[in-house]
Amino acid sequence: MTEISAKEVMSLRNKTGLSMMECKKALVEAGGDQQAAEDLLKKKLGKKMEGRTDRAAGEGRVVVAIGADGRSAVIVEVRAETDFTAKNEKFGAAAEKIAELAMGANAGDVAATDEMNAQIEDLKITTGENISIARIHKLEGGGDSMFGRYVHHDGKTGVLLHATGSVSEDTARDICMHIAASPVRPMGVGRDDIPASAIERELRLMREKMEEEGKNAEMIEKIVEGKKNALFSELALLEQPFVKDESLKIKDLLKDGGSISAFFRWQVGEEA
Repeated sequence: MTEISAKEVMSLRNKTGLSMMECKKALVEAGGDQQAAEDLLKKKLGKKMEGRTDRAAGEGRVVVAIGADGRSAVIVEVRAETDFTAKNEKFGAAAEKIAELAMGANAGDVAATDEMNAQIEDLKITTGENISIARIHKLEGGGDSMFGRYVHHDGKTGVLLHATGSVSEDTARDICMHIAASPVRPMGVGRDDIPASAIERELRLMREKMEEEGKNAEMIEKIVEGKKNALFSELALLEQPFVKDESLKIKDLLKDGGSISAFFRWQVGEEA
């Protein structure tokens, strides 16, 4: 039997939000392959998996900060061992300070500096916990750029949005809230931004399930082809129904040439 470590089980739990026991069983069945185990769970549990894959385990906080000039922004995830520590004011202040320091970095993924790590070391001493900077990303834009942000009340989910053109702060915040709350997590701004691998994976799982149900090959391919376009619509941010008014799509909120360039939705504990 394949030996499965606690770390591997926790990693799958972080992805799926399912119990440690369910995750370990799936990993054993999949021979330790994380992706195969996740696919097995999705096939077995079907609709029970919906909404769970975004409920990553782990404690900590996501911080989103926008530069004073409005032309740059950062998103930061800092992790802790307990929710008690993550909710502590000192922990929050340190996370905010790390975001402030990241403003001086180049755009893209940001490596922790000595000054940032000093914030973490201080927290470790005062809390006795294993605290770490999980990830930092910085975005920069030109003169017509604007950034939107939203952090959920528990601090565990944060969204950073980069828009251009005529997009108001209220609209940007509404779209950020949508990205955080949408039942289907968007995987790209438009259809062309959706990774082909994500579509192929969903279609493969769909084929396998229908094969197990005994549907013939011709019927399966017709269903899969029909679902392909629907998948693009479901996963593209601009084509999703707005959570606050489902009669509108996200693209309907953008007027007078406004557009979305990029977005990040981070949740504490998920794999980077």
